[in-house]
Amino acid sequence: MPDVHWEAPFCGEGANCFRLGTDADGNSYIAVLGEEDRYLTDSSDALRTLIRDIKAGKADHLL
Repeated sequence: MPDVHWEAPFCGEGANCFRLGTDADGNSYIAVLGEEDRYLTDSSDALRTLIRDIKAGKADHLL
């Protein structure tokens, strides 16, 4: 497992909590709180776009 620096959890309404992280190589990670060993990874730009779309309500069904 890469050395990931995880941020504080982001929790939507209800019990959906996610953590975002980065590593020294510039990769970004997203995981369900408590399951950080099972994560998705992509470039920081791709993760940033995903987060902006979720916050804009384009993918609220994911939360």
